[in-house]
Amino acid sequence: MTATPLRVGLIGYGLAGSVFHAPLIAATEGLALDTVVTSNPDRQGQARAEFPDVRVAATPEELFARAAELDLVVIASPNRTHVPLATAALEAGLPVVVDKPVAGTAAEARGLAALAEKPGLLLSVFQNRRWDNDFLTLRGLLADGRLGDVWRFESRFERWRPQPKGGWRESGDPAEIGGLLYDLGSHVVDQALDLFGPVTEVYAETDVRRPGAEADDDTFLALTHANGVRSHLYVSATTAQLGPRFRVLGSRAGYVKYGLDPQEAALREGSRPGTAAEWGAEDQSLWGRIGSGESPLTGGGTPVPTVPGDYPAYYTAVARALTGAGPNPVTALEAAAALDVLEAARRSARDKVTVTL
Repeated sequence: MTATPLRVGLIGYGLAGSVFHAPLIAATEGLALDTVVTSNPDRQGQARAEFPDVRVAATPEELFARAAELDLVVIASPNRTHVPLATAALEAGLPVVVDKPVAGTAAEARGLAALAEKPGLLLSVFQNRRWDNDFLTLRGLLADGRLGDVWRFESRFERWRPQPKGGWRESGDPAEIGGLLYDLGSHVVDQALDLFGPVTEVYAETDVRRPGAEADDDTFLALTHANGVRSHLYVSATTAQLGPRFRVLGSRAGYVKYGLDPQEAALREGSRPGTAAEWGAEDQSLWGRIGSGESPLTGGGTPVPTVPGDYPAYYTAVARALTGAGPNPVTALEAAAALDVLEAARRSARDKVTVTL
């Protein structure tokens, strides 16, 4: 790390910017939150109250006008702005982190990757769920071979929100890139690809269940990986009884884990990495179980200690990449591969076909 912290400009101070990015940037050694960009007076006041030394800009143009004063731009604004803002930042000569989804199409993501590659600028995508506690635990089980050959991977990101909240995330306008397929689906698809590699076939079902909803709120994807693993992925806002977060079935054993990683809830409640004891840890009662032939709900299997979640590791890796001390933690080309799957899922659901990639 450099002796002088790298200066970070953050565009957007809604949920993503204020709950995830700003606290994680501020907690990362080697990074300093320099500027927050938001035109909302209330959010400007919130940023100043939470980070007294931060500068505030009303528009991205104000930020780009002093690009020489910054070392990284983080884009946490609405999805439809990701491509134009990332393009502007890269053209200003700035490395960029973009919240997921990096773009609406894989072609756009690859275009951004090419734009960053030419001058050698970092372009990274914020896929924080690679540092969820259950994901890190499962990665360890796979590395140890305790499950044998994995046959089926079930992943659920389910919620019970029977009333739409409105806003761009639930808009039916395609330009907004809303709906759960591109929101929570970006997480579960990225995790499946990271664990089990490229996908050859995609089948999907998307529904709009809630009265007044405009975008998909109950979606299922079935992926066939090139290595033979089948991933069944569920994202939903209409699940009255939540299923297991992971159920992974292998030739030796299965692993079942209930409950979401606690880091998002902790960040929403105002806890911060570095100040909270045992960041990312969960109670033993929530540990998943590994075994065969019985249900974990009836006592089958053996508890597996959950590895603490570690969202701060993403920005630590970004800081290292910026100083040449490590690789980009999540590349735009990896994000493009996930968008290939999401685009295929959208076509599959629309045309009621299985799409070959």
